[in-house]
Amino acid sequence: MNQLTFPEMYERFLVARLFQPFAESLVARLDPPAGSRWLDVACGSGIVARVARKRLGPRAAVVGVDVSPGMLEVAGKVAPDIDWRVGDATALPLRDGETFDFVTCQQGLQFMPDKPAAIHAMAQALMPGGRLAVATWRPHRDIPMFQELHAVAERHLGSIVDHRHAFGEAEPLRALFEGAGLRDIEMDIETRTTRFEDGAVFVRLNTMALVGMSPAAKAMGDEERARIAEAIIADCAPVAARYTDASGLVFPNATNLAFGTR
Repeated sequence: MNQLTFPEMYERFLVARLFQPFAESLVARLDPPAGSRWLDVACGSGIVARVARKRLGPRAAVVGVDVSPGMLEVAGKVAPDIDWRVGDATALPLRDGETFDFVTCQQGLQFMPDKPAAIHAMAQALMPGGRLAVATWRPHRDIPMFQELHAVAERHLGSIVDHRHAFGEAEPLRALFEGAGLRDIEMDIETRTTRFEDGAVFVRLNTMALVGMSPAAKAMGDEERARIAEAIIADCAPVAARYTDASGLVFPNATNLAFGTR
């Protein structure tokens, strides 16, 4: 694992189990006709765009945008038939007059500093009547295993803001859609069971994410940070054991879903 880049670890260990089931549900709920034009923003290694491509067919225009060239390098290797573009959500790298029938953003909005500008840009990328769909993980209180793992990390590092779950309330998300002038807004919470055959890998990656978001860890040297991370991983083992059965690590997971029409 240590020889892999973060985008490679993300794709290999997280996408199929954590992100793909929600991506498949999101695309199915939009129910796009074959040949629709699709834009996925903050696409990461591209799972939503890949699911959309499979549904829309090879001749549909599918574009994925992300700020990380490393993520897009992985995306390009997995799905070279999709148009991957480096760019910021608030200044989308679109061609003159380019619009889409569907724009999606799965688990990316919570990391964007200017969320109103990002939603506005996504809305403007829609053709009239086009549909925007955004997903953001629910707060820790709705995902008990994450809440427990977070508490373990904070015992070692003090307060940590987990940006993955820091925009988890539905009403602020609705307000962003309203502010962008979208209509026919629909809000929902989707809960699914997430499974990892190798729970130890998930716990290690989750710990790496929390350590990376910790102000205290940022002030440490590499050796001390690595020592603290291993201590957190060891202390997370009893938590993971409570969510483990014969199939591996199993836990309920939940996301907000917001839909709006231009």
